[in-house]
Amino acid sequence: MATPDFIREIRATAGHQLLLLPGVSAVVLDDAGQVLLGRRADTGKWSIIGGIPEPGEQPADTAVREVYEETAVRCVPERVILVQALKEIEYPNGDHCQFMDISMLCRATGGRARVNDDESLDVGWFAVDALPELAEFALTRIKQALAVEPTWFAPASTR
Repeated sequence: MATPDFIREIRATAGHQLLLLPGVSAVVLDDAGQVLLGRRADTGKWSIIGGIPEPGEQPADTAVREVYEETAVRCVPERVILVQALKEIEYPNGDHCQFMDISMLCRATGGRARVNDDESLDVGWFAVDALPELAEFALTRIKQALAVEPTWFAPASTR
C-alpha cells in the first residue's frame, strides 16, 4: 500500500516509533446483497476495502474515496458498524503503527467493479455464502454489516 505523503513527513522526524493512525474500512453491498472485495497487492489476499483518511477528511468521505479509488464503484455510507483499536503492527522497514478502525456499511450506487489503482490485484462481487478465504478482520466486519445491530465496540476497560 502506498504510504500517504503526510505520513512520510511525520516519519521523517518521528522515525520508526509507534504512530496511532485512523483507518476506515468499508463493507460494500450491492442490491443483490453481494459483498465487494479486493485482492490486495501487498499481501495477495482478499479483503474488504479500506484506507487512511487524508488530513481533515471525514471518515464517510474516506470510505467513499477509497472504494472508488480501488474499485471504481460508487457508494453511499449507511451506518457505522464497528469501531476498534487494532493490534500494533511492525512493517518490514521497522515502522510501528496501530490503527483505530472505523468500519462502515456502504451501499453501491454505480460504477463497474474493476481494479482501479495499484493497490489491488483483482476486485469482485461475492455472494455472502461464497466468499473467498478472508482474514478474521474482514469476516467480523461483514458479519456485523449483515446484522441489524448497534455499532460494535470493545467494552470499556475498568483500568
